[in-house]
Amino acid sequence: MSEERVTIDIVDGVADVRLNRADKMNAMDGLMFAALIGASEQLKATPGLRAVVLSGNGPAWCAGLDFSGFEAMAGSAESESAQGTSTSDIGSIEQDRITHRAQQAVWGFRELPVPVIGAVHGVAFGAGIQLATGCDIRFVHPDVRMSILEIRWGISPDMTITHLLPGLVGADVAKELIWTGREVDGAEAVRIGLATHVSDDPHADAMALARTIAGKSPHAIRAGKRLVESAYAEDFAAGFKMERDEIGALIGTPNQVESVTAFFEKRPPNYAEVDEH
Repeated sequence: MSEERVTIDIVDGVADVRLNRADKMNAMDGLMFAALIGASEQLKATPGLRAVVLSGNGPAWCAGLDFSGFEAMAGSAESESAQGTSTSDIGSIEQDRITHRAQQAVWGFRELPVPVIGAVHGVAFGAGIQLATGCDIRFVHPDVRMSILEIRWGISPDMTITHLLPGLVGADVAKELIWTGREVDGAEAVRIGLATHVSDDPHADAMALARTIAGKSPHAIRAGKRLVESAYAEDFAAGFKMERDEIGALIGTPNQVESVTAFFEKRPPNYAEVDEH
């Protein structure tokens, strides 16, 4: 795991996990994806783990995909780097997984057998809001800004949120948020089910809840998570593949490139109509 991207501190069975790229508002590049996957794998193998708190250092939870990723989506080969920021790297699928690497950065925390509590502040855009939905419980700051920002770039979300979000907010609200990319603050996030609690200090309150959970029977806690997860079980493998297929079909198309170009040129996009035939 890349320690410069994610830190883990475990005390009395409670893991304090922090995205640690504060100077970039914890934006996700290839190294961040690898670090998140490594963190979930490390935690899964940690004896005596009772609960996990996931947060971000600095002014933001996560500002989304690193800007170089957007360049790649617009067809720029210059964004491919030796450090693993390429879209081909985060889109790779490893053996025996139902996810590609970008999806696994979220799904790995969902797979943990213990509660994962998100402490969200600043912004949670794109990949950031998708990571937040992978948590079991979310504390959000009143001034948080949350947005499924992929529509801005002419793409669809592909980090598990299309299958996790409807269970939180309902299918209609999920569609609205995906289609508009509008921002949601802390109060609205709780009202619509996107978050669990509003807090002036999300990290402190998340840690307090984690310590409370850590004091309960670990077998009962894990059983409770399994039971609730089973109630919403679906064919995640097929759903995640559909996410990958849909975004793959969009990236590099004229309307997708036009979305990115128009945004940076600060003009209304001029989209080609869908050919129904």
